[in-house]
Amino acid sequence: MATVADRLFLRRRIINAVGLFFSGIAAVIGLFFLLWICWTTLSKGLTALSLDLFTQMTPPPGEDGGGLLNPIFGSLLMCTMAVLIATPIGVAAGTFLAEYSRSKWLAESIRFLNDILLSAPSIVMGLFVYTFILHFLKPDEQFSGYAGAVALAMIVLPVIVRTTDEMLRLVPTQMREAALSLGIPQWKVTTQVLYRSAMSGILTGVLLGLARISGETAPLLFTAFNNQYWNANPGSAMANLPVTVYQFAMSPFEQWNQLAWAGAFLITLFVLLVSLLARTILLRNKVSHD
Repeated sequence: MATVADRLFLRRRIINAVGLFFSGIAAVIGLFFLLWICWTTLSKGLTALSLDLFTQMTPPPGEDGGGLLNPIFGSLLMCTMAVLIATPIGVAAGTFLAEYSRSKWLAESIRFLNDILLSAPSIVMGLFVYTFILHFLKPDEQFSGYAGAVALAMIVLPVIVRTTDEMLRLVPTQMREAALSLGIPQWKVTTQVLYRSAMSGILTGVLLGLARISGETAPLLFTAFNNQYWNANPGSAMANLPVTVYQFAMSPFEQWNQLAWAGAFLITLFVLLVSLLARTILLRNKVSHD
């Protein structure tokens, strides 16, 4: 005759089996659609790849040929500016939270607000920058690459803040105490001891932030907009790959559709390479610590 313990054990095994079954089904469904999207992007993007894609500018409507030189340049420029803007601010903010915040209430409040900003929709960033910079300050140009870089920097910033904060808090307290016991000032301990220990994690956060903004379309629609012609001046509307892919994919022209698939493939490949680089750096850091 089964005891109460046996019945509880059997019940737990049944619940565990049911949970594993539905978890496996959910994982299979998710992987199926992920592989489907990747295969569709790969198959249609590879057929549109050519040397002209990197050497020619976007073609006029209905015209054959052309490439994505100006959108690629614009995206690289704005993403680089965004990372250069967000990295020093994010590292400084994360350092303040981990090392210099004496008030626990203040630090936790900042972390909570940073998490909200981290999960905020990207279109909100674009609307904020559009309202504050392009509408409130009223520059000479209605759209600009600078505004696009600021919007992208606001997306990268909370990622770097959180990564820097967590990486610095993972550094053992004994390292701080040992350095301070030698009479080294606090700022030197931070820059020469803590940063060196947490550098791999901080760099990983920067790369993950770069991968996140490389395919953002919504914030650029309100800030940089787009430009069919070559423009190396960020002070005016600037071409970028995500918006170009969006516009070309919605067009009725076959050539534009092919370029849209090629642009989507380039963005996917860039995100994959940056993510792999970030994972490699993080893995090396983990192995060196072990």
